[in-house]
Amino acid sequence: MLELKNITFQVNDEGSDKEIIRDISLTIPDDKLVVITGPNGGGKSTLARLIAGIEKPTSGQILLDGEDITNLSITDRAKKGIGFAFQQPVRFKGIQVFDLIKLATGTNLSVGEACQFLSAVGLCARDYIDREVNSSLSGGELKRIEIATVLAKASRLSVFDEPEAGIDLWSFQNLIEVFQNMREQIHDSSILIISHQERILNIADEIVVLKDGKLEKQGSREEILPSLMGTASAVPECRKNFVAKEDAQEC
Repeated sequence: MLELKNITFQVNDEGSDKEIIRDISLTIPDDKLVVITGPNGGGKSTLARLIAGIEKPTSGQILLDGEDITNLSITDRAKKGIGFAFQQPVRFKGIQVFDLIKLATGTNLSVGEACQFLSAVGLCARDYIDREVNSSLSGGELKRIEIATVLAKASRLSVFDEPEAGIDLWSFQNLIEVFQNMREQIHDSSILIISHQERILNIADEIVVLKDGKLEKQGSREEILPSLMGTASAVPECRKNFVAKEDAQEC
């Protein structure tokens, strides 16, 4: 279980302090898929980076299973079981997909075992296992390979920052299936997704709404989702996210 206690994050903007996250207290329970949503600029991605250890809070505590991890680095948090998937996956010239998945586990992973993780995210393993993680891969392919590395880590908490960003509709539909499968298989762990897409909100156990850096509401999908539907701030126009206009109404 992850606990945030009175987390505040400030940056210096032209000589004055600006609060991006404002005194947030939040619990991410085990065995749940939690989605953090809200208007653009509300602090969602910043909160994800604070949880992963990319940024450090100005004040407050972050606890994982009761242990204070506030001052731990992103590497140390990964060792504790926090996996993080960037909004824009990193490309690694000269590194093959197999090597990347093997590095994620920190073990002497076999090719067969790595292929299982690729298959789990809907990729034909034999077509990707020896591919280089470079510009030859599409955004959707990179997203799924990154998710495969998170799966391989067997993280206590898997954090995904706007996984739908920059991918086409077909890849997005496949990602939804991947997250649904992850949700069915989680045990003594949790999944946290930063998103404002309705289809991702629809598979959440709990929804957290951030606005202006503050926790506006938190509750079950059944409690929170009806109040979000139809609000432009919560669910942006699908045309901004997907190329296929004929599919826009389905988003």
